[in-house]
Amino acid sequence: MSHRFAIAVCAASIAVAASAGAQTKAASFRLTSTDVHRGQKIAAAQVFSGMGCTGSNISPALSWSGAPAGTKSYALTVYDPDAPTGSGWWHWVVYNIPASTTKLAAGAGDANKHLLPTGAAQGNTDFGTPGYGGPCPPAGDKPHHYHFTVYALNTDKLDIPANATAAYVGFNVHGHLLGKAELVALYGR
Repeated sequence: MSHRFAIAVCAASIAVAASAGAQTKAASFRLTSTDVHRGQKIAAAQVFSGMGCTGSNISPALSWSGAPAGTKSYALTVYDPDAPTGSGWWHWVVYNIPASTTKLAAGAGDANKHLLPTGAAQGNTDFGTPGYGGPCPPAGDKPHHYHFTVYALNTDKLDIPANATAAYVGFNVHGHLLGKAELVALYGR
């Protein structure tokens, strides 16, 4: 009995240590921005221009660090789970970001500016087109939560057709996921 107990304790200790190591690695992968701040209201510069909103619709500058070992590329999404659609609202979808890239400049979500790194692609958002579309929740709603998420992937390139939907990109992202880092900001009007 005591031998089995010792083995069980040893196995539990290894499991706890492995879990702590995984949590430490996950905690070291961070997403930050000089334009959007955790738990704070998103500025007018990043708010959508249209549908009753009068922002500048500029995608924020984003940077990340501490990606998991083995990262071969990144994907990035901006998602509002509070949108009254039954399925949330996808504001930005970028994939095939090279592993050597650790930041995106403000305005990179505008395809006409050509600020994304070579090879990166943008999928369709719920606005119906690729590119960044800023927050614009219904007037009078409680502030919505905007999840800016960068995903570290174990593949150099996702084989995704041009203008793929966010769901299609997300399915492929989750099939190659090594880790993710998230920043959640708010906006209401």
